[in-house]
Amino acid sequence: MRRLGYLVLSSLLAGAAMTGGTAQASGHDHGGHGHGHDKAWSWQQTVIDADQGFRGLDAVDRRTAWVTGGSATEGAPGRVFRTADGGRTWQDVSPPDTEGLLFRDVEARSGREAVILAIGPGDASRIYRTTDAGASWTTAFVNDDPAAFYDCLAFYPGSKRGLALSDPVDGKFRILSTDDAGRSWEVLPNDGMPEAPTEAGFAASGDCLVTTGRTAYFGSGGGASRVFRSDDYGHTWTATDSTIRAGDAAGVFALAFRSPRDGVAVGGDFAEPTDGVDAVAVTRDGRTWRNAGDLQHLAEDAAYLPTRGHPLLVTGESGDVRGTSISFDGGRSWRHLSTDGYHALDCTKDGSCWAAGANGRVARLVLGRH
Repeated sequence: MRRLGYLVLSSLLAGAAMTGGTAQASGHDHGGHGHGHDKAWSWQQTVIDADQGFRGLDAVDRRTAWVTGGSATEGAPGRVFRTADGGRTWQDVSPPDTEGLLFRDVEARSGREAVILAIGPGDASRIYRTTDAGASWTTAFVNDDPAAFYDCLAFYPGSKRGLALSDPVDGKFRILSTDDAGRSWEVLPNDGMPEAPTEAGFAASGDCLVTTGRTAYFGSGGGASRVFRSDDYGHTWTATDSTIRAGDAAGVFALAFRSPRDGVAVGGDFAEPTDGVDAVAVTRDGRTWRNAGDLQHLAEDAAYLPTRGHPLLVTGESGDVRGTSISFDGGRSWRHLSTDGYHALDCTKDGSCWAAGANGRVARLVLGRH
């Protein structure tokens, strides 16, 4: 979305963020989802580069993760960082000549292979690809249409096929497609895309477009707040009301799925970040959405924790408003977990959860017991 894409990073706070876990909450697991013990969850935080606002995050496993960002200093380079030791150290693996670019999404196949997206109008929207852990990059796509503004990208299982989402061009969302692991991209015909003249996507967390199995979903905001679904690799789409509020700075910011049918959409309103009412919607069939429990903060990203019962985690930040919440009942009710919040969130199959946000902050979720 153009508004968010060129939003001055109001979430930057004065001074450097503190390292270490900054907030925590504890409580019993609900409904047999845990082992019946008191648990304390907290973010263990590190600052990589305080000038960067991180909104792109992809965690490969408990040791390997990539983050991407944009500079708070006008015209300064956007950066890409990678860790291979669980976040103890981070290496700057940025492409050359990235002055003024805003890297809002990264999709990593491994610790060596990744595809990143820079957002913006015209040729500010770009896709880069690396196969050597960021030692070198190839430019896979540069947008040449001044009407297009790409927000996010996603790959299907296997990482060969992928899609990228642009705000509407001529009244319809535009889809970019690859079938060679991101080496080359082409714009798909829009005949199968519903009209959306007043809508846009949000480049908030890199998860406004997601895939699960053979199905792709993306969320919208602006004049309407909808979830779009495709079962044929982005050629045709259906759109459904998300139940999340719509507005100039409101709508669906991110989606997450446990399966092609069971998922969550999260969002809110950047103009009212403390209002988490109607900020979460869930689906059990992948086609219809219903409103879920309310939050105390907006939600820019969501992820299912890789633990028994698959608790649902959401996080967000805007200016001084930050927060992370957790649900043990599929989103029906929420516990405010932390006063720390982030733009992006990702959990891995081997049991780690990562977050990234303003002021160059990255964090891992740590579980303790009392």
